[in-house]
Amino acid sequence: MTPGRAGVVRRFGLLAIWAVMIAVFGVLRPEEFLTTGTVGAILSSQAPLLILALGLLPALTADTLDLSAPATLGIADTLLGELNAVHHWPLWAAAAVIVSCGALIGSLNAAFIVGFGGDPIVVTLGTGTLLGGAALGINIVPTAGISAWLVTLTRHPVLGLQLIFYLGLALALGTWYFATYTPTGRHLFFVGAGPDVARLTGINVTRYRTAALVYSGVIASITGILLAGTLGSSDPTIGPTYLLPVFAGIFLGATTITPGRFNAWGTVAAVYFLTTGVTGLELLGLSGWVNQVFYGAALVLAATFSRIVTRADPEGAQASI
Repeated sequence: MTPGRAGVVRRFGLLAIWAVMIAVFGVLRPEEFLTTGTVGAILSSQAPLLILALGLLPALTADTLDLSAPATLGIADTLLGELNAVHHWPLWAAAAVIVSCGALIGSLNAAFIVGFGGDPIVVTLGTGTLLGGAALGINIVPTAGISAWLVTLTRHPVLGLQLIFYLGLALALGTWYFATYTPTGRHLFFVGAGPDVARLTGINVTRYRTAALVYSGVIASITGILLAGTLGSSDPTIGPTYLLPVFAGIFLGATTITPGRFNAWGTVAAVYFLTTGVTGLELLGLSGWVNQVFYGAALVLAATFSRIVTRADPEGAQASI
């Protein structure tokens, strides 16, 4: 295979496999899989996962793994139920407090990681565990009665899909533009690729890594608010359920479109590729265990393949910025 063809396969191979997967499930379960209801459910229901994943890309690009983002989503979701549904706070006031909490969580992560030199995995894993316990301390059971306006907004149908799906696409577009066409996005890539070299060129590595972690916390908190709207309730146990899917989507996304680099459109493709696989297998009767097995296998293979691609063509990954 020529280098040009090999590059095309690396960039678009996942999309080809996705197309084959859709065709196979369509043949095996045409009356269930190939319906507007199933397609709409796949695209709309996974929009919160997509938004959460996109919010993590800057931190990962800066070589800072934030494992606390799913837990930040979870406590944001729980706080909205407690403040808005239980204590009847106005939605805007509850949202302001929640987003501020997300920024604070990101700032605390940055203080320990960037300021004190803590290991990102250890620090954010600890933060996530703390937040998971705090969510259960706030309310141990799901809470109904979320703002009707928020529910209507997130579920509002546009061309057969919920509005939250288009919010996810808009964030993907913005993330792609930021990473590809802005000096800040390019600097962020250099911070992750080589912080010492970035410092020598005048880039404030501390500022970029701190901003990326704060951004991760803010987007995770906003995602928690939107998730509560789509579900119509809050659930204090929902955060941990996003941990495996979000990183499986992110790392698988780094193997496509722009292989070897965390990228917005690769993340979009990967999130919906994985959801398509899980949905199709569940329609075939493999429910329950298949979700964890599928996402777990995808995460291991994606992380491994992404590293292989980066080692094989480091210049290509850098040239794509």
